[in-house]
Parts: sequence; structure tokens; C-alpha cells
Amino acid sequence: MLAVFNYPPGKHNVVAVGKADHDNCNVPNGAKTYTSGKDRIRLAKGPNYFICGIPGHCGAGMSIAVTAN
Repeated sequence: MLAVFNYPPGKHNVVAVGKADHDNCNVPNGAKTYTSGKDRIRLAKGPNYFICGIPGHCGAGMSIAVTAN
């Protein structure tokens, strides 16, 4: 299963994070960050968490949790 994120490059990004970082809008050191604007990310089985790493965006609601079966 793939998650597809389309956004204007340079205005947003997608950061793969764990639950605690998702819940706290934290970008941990070494987190995988996608910046193409047309990101296709293979989901692991179970919960997957993503946030926008641009300051203020996650806190404004740009985050998502997806559970893959």
C-alpha cells in the first residue's frame, strides 16, 4: 500500500515520524523527510505517522496517521 502526498515543493514537506513525535509535532534528528511535492511512500503494516516539518504547519493540522492492513 502506498501513501501519495502532492504539495507545492518548498512550501511543505512530509516527515515520517513515530506516534509520540506525531502527537507532539516534533521532527526528530535523522527523520526521513520527503520534499519532491509528489511523494509516494510505501506504508508499513500497522500505524504510520507523517507530519509537515515546516515550522507551524503541523500545529495548524498538517499531520496524518494512517493504518495499513
